[in-house]
Amino acid sequence: MTRLFHDQPIPESLRGSIIALGNFDGFHLGHQAVVGRAVQRGAHERRPVIVATFDPHPVRHFKPDTPPFRLTTLDQREELFAHAGADAMLVFNFGAELASTTAEDFVSKLLADHLGAAGIVTGEDFTFGKGRGGNVDVLRDRGAAQDIVAETVGAVLLDGVRISSGRIREALQAGDPAAAIHQLTRPFAIRAEVIHGNKRGRGFGWPTANMKLGPYLRPAYGVYAVRVRLPDANGFGGAEYDGVANLGHRPMFEPEELLEAHLFDFDGDLYGQNIEVALHHYLRPEVKFETHDELIAQIGRDAEEAKRLLAAGATLA
Repeated sequence: MTRLFHDQPIPESLRGSIIALGNFDGFHLGHQAVVGRAVQRGAHERRPVIVATFDPHPVRHFKPDTPPFRLTTLDQREELFAHAGADAMLVFNFGAELASTTAEDFVSKLLADHLGAAGIVTGEDFTFGKGRGGNVDVLRDRGAAQDIVAETVGAVLLDGVRISSGRIREALQAGDPAAAIHQLTRPFAIRAEVIHGNKRGRGFGWPTANMKLGPYLRPAYGVYAVRVRLPDANGFGGAEYDGVANLGHRPMFEPEELLEAHLFDFDGDLYGQNIEVALHHYLRPEVKFETHDELIAQIGRDAEEAKRLLAAGATLA
């Protein structure tokens, strides 16, 4: 898939595209409906399809002290967009210049002149432009004046409630990865580089791959049943391992926020590699035990429970 940036030239072959426009963090069922409609239109009109996203998230620009909240990195979004059938991902580099662009200029100068868009597909609550001066009505009317056909896709409901990235974040922070999975259609997954730790897990007989959480949302701290994907030459299509992981501040040791994943039936060196840890089941909160022996015994119980749940395929239970 081609990755484009809004402040760089657009290949002539991608002008006249249908553009799915939104943030798409998490790429949940609602986002998938928007992109799916864009792909459908692209096929019908024989036009390429671009999925546009914003990075950094506009919230990060206006409220830089906001705690980390991302559900997906750009790399993860790009893979998800490609899997959905898009031809390219367009990244709007959100900063002071874009924040001060009026809704009218966003449509006429960016979407029409620079990108040469033939069609735009958004969710019904999409807003844009300086001071959020643009909405789907503005996009439709201003777009029509530029020969851009804009349409909206209605909200996707689950149990009668609108699916949103906010609901997914709340579920993860409440220790309910299953509720997040229902809306995402896959587990929330953290992708990061494996770093060196203090090797305590190895000394206990439970070696772990340690990762910083970076810009990701902080789910409920605790122990999870996980699946870990390793990279191959083409990305993240490598081997996958079941495992058990602790996410949090390690109350038994020097406080440090980490995701520490133990991979079952794996023996190898992952240092310096980027791996992806998907959270399938929340097992328990973090606990400070009286002794290391108690901790080791509990890790064994956690591992057995993780194996049972993952083997049962109960992810969506």
